[in-house]
Order: sequence, then structure tokens, then C-alpha cells
Amino acid sequence: MKTNRRRFVALVAATTASTLTYPALAADPKPVIGVSLLTLANPFFVDLGEAMKREAAKHGMEVQVVSGDFDAARQRNHVADFIVRKVAAIVLSPCDSKGVGTAIEEANRAGIPVFTVDIASLGGGKVVSHIATDNLGGGRLAATALIEALGGKGKVAILDHPEIESVLMRTRGFEEELVRQKKEKGVTIEVVAKLPGGGAKDKSFKATEDLLQSHADLAGIFAINDPSALGAVAALEKAGRLSKVRVVGFDGMPEGKQAIRAGQIHADPVQFPDRIGTMAVQQIRKYLDGDDVKPEILIPTALYRKADAEKDPTLRK
Repeated sequence: MKTNRRRFVALVAATTASTLTYPALAADPKPVIGVSLLTLANPFFVDLGEAMKREAAKHGMEVQVVSGDFDAARQRNHVADFIVRKVAAIVLSPCDSKGVGTAIEEANRAGIPVFTVDIASLGGGKVVSHIATDNLGGGRLAATALIEALGGKGKVAILDHPEIESVLMRTRGFEEELVRQKKEKGVTIEVVAKLPGGGAKDKSFKATEDLLQSHADLAGIFAINDPSALGAVAALEKAGRLSKVRVVGFDGMPEGKQAIRAGQIHADPVQFPDRIGTMAVQQIRKYLDGDDVKPEILIPTALYRKADAEKDPTLRK
């Protein structure tokens, strides 16, 4: 199997070198990795992409990153372009976990290996390896943090984004941990609503306003990423209820950490995008060299609270 793969890789490299006509690539013999991320408006994905570029340079490769901007059709066009350009590998952070399958199948037919980062594909096609945060475990940590903030009781809501696989895992972990602690520790926290925040600050602001109208006794919010959490904080401040409703986010982006230090967000399960990006390129290099790679690599989160923010040298004073 390894011998056949090496032959295939050599054939692709030879074909790429002889037929590629795009000006940006024609003069550069280095293997190119085409990367389409969910968005570049979120620092998490910016850091992930930059980590991939740094690691690729160590292996004599080049990474070209584009943003899907939450648009599944746009991302399919990215994949089609990567295929035309005969890249050595494709990395996707799907804009639609189910809908991305058709694009992956196209890449499979073109003989280009596909990897996913942060968000897994739930559609068709073959993905060589998925490298991501342990979102299920992170969701459990988020529940632990909100239980801690509320003293184990109260009504809470989730600002969701169910089109994305990683978010499905976070909310599943959150809800499973609430159930577990209810059985084992008598926790009485109840999820009274799930509203789509789109993973964005503006949509989450509006969703939180709706939550406050329909649930006057709301005690807590689990927001599935930091933009969602910051949208919730803005709505709570506007309503004068920030001191009464505790917010737990997810990510650990700088603005989120600042809000934790300010006491606006209680805690975040923080991700490590640099580790994800680095590991993804390492797996691609191994695969192209004919070595076996793991189908899934999950990187644990760590809970980040106010005490951590106060000691964080990366935060501005």
C-alpha cells in the first residue's frame, strides 16, 4: 500500500510540475496545500492558518489559505479551484458539515487527498484525517464552568450553531455533563432554550435579546464560541442584566479572554489552533511520504477563568 501511494504521489508531483499554468505557482516547485477555512473573521482560524504556513515551510511546502465566509457554495468553488490547480492536498474547515461531502467526493475523484481541521465532514467522500479540538470534552468543561458559576442551579440557554459539526459536539458534551452531574451531584440546572446565534456577535446579540424577553428568570448562557459570548454580553449590558446572567463561552480568543478578565464572561474552554494547524501539516507530510496517519486526532481544551486571565502575559493591561 505504501509503495503504491509513493508512486501516486510521484505521479501527481510530476503532473503538477509539467501542467500547472497559474502564474502564482508555476515558478514554485514546492507542493501546495490548498486550505479553505470556515472564516478568517475569527482569530482562531487566522491562528490556525498561520500555524499551517509556518509548519509547511519547515517541510518544503506552501500553504494557500482562503476563507469560506460561512458560505458552503463559496467553499465548493474553492475546492473546484484547488482541483484545477492540482494541489498536493486539500484542507477544509467545512462551512456545512453535511453539504461539504460532494466537494470532498470531487477531490477524491481527482486523486487529491482531503484533510479536515476543527470541523468534521458528516457528508460523503473520504477524508484522510480529521484534526480538531476535543469539542465533546470541551462542551463538558463548559457545563462544569456554568455549574460552578451558578452554584449548581438555575435556568440556562444555549446560543447554538447546529450546521457545524464541532458545535454539535460542544452542545452534546454540555448537555451530557449537565445530565451526569444531575444524577451524581444533584445539580438542578435546566436548559430552557436553544437559539441559533450563527457563531457571530451580531446574531447572538439579537438571540440574547429574544432570550431575555421570553425568560425573565434566565440565570446562565452557554455560547458556543467567543463571538457568540461577546454578543450575549453586549445584549446583557444593554438590558442591565450582566450581573444577573452568567456567560460561558468557548475558544479563548484575545477579546474573549479580555472579557473573562473583566468579569463579563465567567470562563472559556480554550482551544489551541496553533497545535491543530501544526499537526494537520505534519499529517499531510506523512501521508504524502507514504506513511500511515491516524484517521482522527483530537486536542484537549483547558478551562480558562478570571484567575488565568489576570496572570496572562498576552493580554493588554
